[in-house]
Amino acid sequence: MNDTSIARNSVHFATEKQPATGSRGMATSNHPLASAAGAEMLAAGGNAIDAAVAMQFTLTVVEPMMIGLIGGGTAHIRTADGNHVVIDGMSAVPGKGHATMYNPVPNGAPENYETIDRANVLGPSSVATPGSLKAWCLALETFGSMPLADVMEPAIRHASRGFRVTPYLHDCITTAAPDFALDKLISDRYMPGGIALKPGERLVQGDYADALRLIAQEGASALHGGALGAAVDAHMAANGGYVSLADLTGYEPRLRQPIRTNYRGWEIIGPPPPAASGIHIAQMLAILEGFDLKALGFGTADTCHLVAEVLRIAFADRAAGTGDPDFLKVPVERITSRAYAAERRAKIDMARSQKWGAGVMAGEGANTTHLTAADSMGNVVASTQTINNLFGARYIVPGTGMIPNNYMHNFDPRPGVALSIEPGKRVTTSMSPMMGIKDGKIRFALGLPGGKKIFPSAMQAILNIVDHGMSLQEAVEAPRIWTEGVALEVERGIPETVRDALAARGHDVQVVPTVAGGMNGIGFGDDGNLTGAACWRADGTPVGVSGGLARAGVRFVLESAKPKA
Repeated sequence: MNDTSIARNSVHFATEKQPATGSRGMATSNHPLASAAGAEMLAAGGNAIDAAVAMQFTLTVVEPMMIGLIGGGTAHIRTADGNHVVIDGMSAVPGKGHATMYNPVPNGAPENYETIDRANVLGPSSVATPGSLKAWCLALETFGSMPLADVMEPAIRHASRGFRVTPYLHDCITTAAPDFALDKLISDRYMPGGIALKPGERLVQGDYADALRLIAQEGASALHGGALGAAVDAHMAANGGYVSLADLTGYEPRLRQPIRTNYRGWEIIGPPPPAASGIHIAQMLAILEGFDLKALGFGTADTCHLVAEVLRIAFADRAAGTGDPDFLKVPVERITSRAYAAERRAKIDMARSQKWGAGVMAGEGANTTHLTAADSMGNVVASTQTINNLFGARYIVPGTGMIPNNYMHNFDPRPGVALSIEPGKRVTTSMSPMMGIKDGKIRFALGLPGGKKIFPSAMQAILNIVDHGMSLQEAVEAPRIWTEGVALEVERGIPETVRDALAARGHDVQVVPTVAGGMNGIGFGDDGNLTGAACWRADGTPVGVSGGLARAGVRFVLESAKPKA
């Protein structure tokens, strides 16, 4: 941490990873092979969109527990001309879905969306209409510069030839193992002989490589109408699923305008509804702007208390008023207004925690992945993708190698509330591919996985940069806290003295290994250099591209210097 810009009373910590730098491009993701795929596109003359799409396909191979073709996601793109657009590829309720399609567990916790027999969590009955593949292809067609087959080549290579299992993937397999027993295909792949693949073992996915080759030839239509879609449709029909071929062919990603807010001279830009992140990060920053967080210091009891209180406020309003804008009138202006922030701020008590109710009325899974890419032309992509829970619905569609999402678990199985099930309704997400602008120039782009903990963690990273003067590497690795109203989760990097002080103010403090997942991002220097950063919470790896082609005329000089025969 930079002591010259951070308050003396701040909590100090050591970063575990090193940043990467590059002048011609940067690719950072939560797996080194995916980051290498992005860097390969940049080195070949592609742009940031080409790199991001290559990383997304590669992550479906090397992080199969987090991301897949039958998934959903949100991509925030800044083009070289300075325009921003968000591609909404979030999963949606199938046409056969309805408000009472599941049976809620009697007396279950309302916020957990539990249903009898876990029907909205496991197997075909938990799958929502996917949007990932169509969204990736739309991004490439609209903003990319390379053919689909070229950006898919690294993914096909790693699926067909295999790659080494990391300890992180091994741990995820072990966690999901009890449910793998319900599906022979997924069990045989990740637990051959009943034993989870060990770190260092090679994972080959030949059937999935064939599926990727078909997509490289036919595009998104291979799944959204072609042979892969027919396989999904047939398996759903035979096993109690709801997604049909009509759902797959009818789905379309949306191009949306982002949410923008100003915070201490910075412009912070993020996704709009159905994402909850942009509006609630803007809301929390507006409330916190009334406090001198720099003077209070990073990780102190006062700062942690304030962050916890604004999180409680945001989650109360999220539950009441945030959802798919096609089905719900989301009060964006009210939630993000300075006047509303002043109302909420005035009720914060620095001496004690409070239970907050919603101040507005309306008119997800923790296992995700994130990538960030930038090129030397000014294109930037921050993209968060998921199949919801670890390994999604925890089965493989026969003959395809594809693991579907279990996004139906993110809808409330009770009728008559903001997140009730309706055909075509898109999932509300906490995905937070965020970007920060200062003096008209982009300064950072970042994001992370982590379900409901994503946007609170992204907001804390923004505070780390803007208020606490941290470098990007420090900002993504700094200790985090989280609450949505009850327990206050605190990472071990927050000292015991601070935890005790928070408990004295009425917080139910619980120490946890991690809050949310591996954050990664890119910082932009005045000299045009890029800095990539990834944190210790995942296999995050930044890969920078520098150097370039030979100076003009060099080849002629070398040829003319050859000795005469």
